[in-house]
Amino acid sequence: MKASIKNIGILTSGGDAPGLNAAIRAICITATEKYGAKVIGFKNGYKGLVQNDFIKMTDLNWDQLLASGGTVLGTSREKPFKATEPDEKTGLMPVDSIKETFKKNKLDCLFCLGGNGTNTTASLLSDAGFPVIGLPKTIDNDIYGTDLTFGFHTAIDVATAGINQIRTTAKSHGRIMVVEVMGHKAGWLALYAGAAAGADAILLPEIPYDINKLSKFLQKKMAAGQNYAVVVAAEGAMDTEEGKLDKKAFKKLRAKATESMGVRIAHELEEASGKETRCSVLGYTQRGAEPSAYDIILSSQFGAAAVEFAAQKKFGNLVAWKNGKIDVTPLSEVAGKIKPIPMDDPLLQAERDLGVCFGD
Repeated sequence: MKASIKNIGILTSGGDAPGLNAAIRAICITATEKYGAKVIGFKNGYKGLVQNDFIKMTDLNWDQLLASGGTVLGTSREKPFKATEPDEKTGLMPVDSIKETFKKNKLDCLFCLGGNGTNTTASLLSDAGFPVIGLPKTIDNDIYGTDLTFGFHTAIDVATAGINQIRTTAKSHGRIMVVEVMGHKAGWLALYAGAAAGADAILLPEIPYDINKLSKFLQKKMAAGQNYAVVVAAEGAMDTEEGKLDKKAFKKLRAKATESMGVRIAHELEEASGKETRCSVLGYTQRGAEPSAYDIILSSQFGAAAVEFAAQKKFGNLVAWKNGKIDVTPLSEVAGKIKPIPMDDPLLQAERDLGVCFGD
């Protein structure tokens, strides 16, 4: 097939997530085998793009990437459009350096694999005239414009296993155990992992909790014969008073926090209920695992489709999963947005029907 794309760049930015390497592999194989394109990978996210620091992807064993976690390209949270000073290596403002990188490598397309911040930057690059396509990576599943993100299902598996392991300690000691999972602004991971592990209560950023209502619910459950309780809390959970604050005030309040939300909730619960309460923070284990079979398949589809969209010159888009198939969403619609759990979400409603408490 005649090449409509000859030179391709890839970068991974933001937090690492399972499935990144599988997506990279799919891009490389599709681009080289189907279109005869050359592929380079920029190191450490947008920082590598600014400094033209890359590797030739043919130097890697692509098949070894399929089931490996993390990202072979490295990552960072570099935001070139927020820079106020020239780059220390190039001496140019980051965006001007990016122009030089595109020119030197004759890039026909840049694939930006990442979450909300990554794709917001990709949108800005698109607005500046660069041919870019975004891919949705995050364990939080909170990218606007796609039903699914790769990394999410693996994180569910890891978090569910962690919650189930902590349940044995809760049973043995007759305690309330609060398990904190990731999810600053959206509670998809807490909802799905909590549901899969049969948590008694799930606290989400979308539903401010009342500690007294939560305490009474758990006390009633324990008085009825269950000598323990498991609460799954997203790291971005908030109480009803915090829920009344605007974004700026809430951010300022959280900046002063001296403990994680899970630890705070555990202290609040112990005081309100009189029951011994402990917290376990699952942390980076949720991001660092090898991808599940589901995420390998999903990210491989995203990677292959991304190359096809580039060949069709569908730049300025996010590769998205919509209604069970691959599609695109304009990056301009994705930028700066979060996809929260809607209150009519089927799983949320099912968990309510099953008697799970959400603290409201």
